[in-house]
Amino acid sequence: MSDLTEKYIFEAEWFDNASGIFKKFYLYYFPADNTIELFDIKNKKIFLRRTKCEGVNLKNLFIGSVVTIFSRPMKIIDIADGATRNRLSKTMQKTFALLTPELINNMGEIFKIIAAHNLHIANVKMCMLEESDVERIYRHDNIPHMKYILTSKPVVMLMLIGDNAVNRWNELISFSDNISGGEKSKVSLHERFAKDARDNLFYGSPNVDAAEQELDFFFPTSKLKKHKFRNTATLKNCTCCIIKPHAVQSDLIGNIVEDIQKSGYTISALQQFNIDPINAEEFLEVYKGVLADHGAMVAELQSGPCVAMEITHRDESINVPLEFRKLCGPMDPEIGKQLRPNTLRAKYGNTKIQNAVHCSDLPEDGLLEVEYFFRILDS
Repeated sequence: MSDLTEKYIFEAEWFDNASGIFKKFYLYYFPADNTIELFDIKNKKIFLRRTKCEGVNLKNLFIGSVVTIFSRPMKIIDIADGATRNRLSKTMQKTFALLTPELINNMGEIFKIIAAHNLHIANVKMCMLEESDVERIYRHDNIPHMKYILTSKPVVMLMLIGDNAVNRWNELISFSDNISGGEKSKVSLHERFAKDARDNLFYGSPNVDAAEQELDFFFPTSKLKKHKFRNTATLKNCTCCIIKPHAVQSDLIGNIVEDIQKSGYTISALQQFNIDPINAEEFLEVYKGVLADHGAMVAELQSGPCVAMEITHRDESINVPLEFRKLCGPMDPEIGKQLRPNTLRAKYGNTKIQNAVHCSDLPEDGLLEVEYFFRILDS
């Protein structure tokens, strides 16, 4: 029987708009029944008694992450005790991963494989790198060639979390000679996508220390350390698609991205965001007074990390916002399952609110929504 008193302790902060100050808490997470408790550090008293909070689980609790606890976005700023740090040192180990431009059109399949190997995508961004960025991860004799490859087209950067993540990711992307039987589940990512052993299609931090340094640069937890990576939004004949927090937390990023790519669309920009209550309200304001579920939609969008994408198509004659809506399907997944079972919402949605993806309603909204994420929020 699980120990109901076993707990992980984190230090978290929340910006209280009413008082204009940051408030700090100890966040207690109890794995036996997936409950949490909040202790107000300054006032030395319980702020929230032990309770369940949808969307909060151990894989979402790491330094730098933001979890929404009953409409309050809480940022995890530290691990609060040695016992928690020791228990998480391997089970919640983080590593930095990179997919080269040649893999962009296969990233959905790769994301699915990552999830199948029990590695959680804690952060992701498609971007353009500068030569100085490449020098931080490639230090061998072939660096001029890698600089050219990695600065000429978009790359995908990932923060992966899981049990012994550094070694497991490096094993997954290595070229091995001892695979027998040719089973796809046993073939490494390198063997699946590389033409030969010399191809450098993937990167993974070589050890725990390197992972910490690389993540601190490419996915910094402090805004003071933030390095600007140019996103890849084209803002041309595009529409916006958002993988909602419940789908991100269920490790469905790969399934949804793969379906979009296999349907002929191009994902020309992709980035994970944590939407605060003000921005969630602003983004969904167009539905206020129109849909009865507007408040619940706002609550879902701010409930955890979401992944925003710019969707385009190679065929410039296609009305992307209009046609992409057909792939997303009816807002209610239950209706979709009856009428259009192969749509994204029918396959991956749970309810009208947790319906897997948001997509732009009107053609003129597509560009505006892409700009909101990739020009306003990513600034």
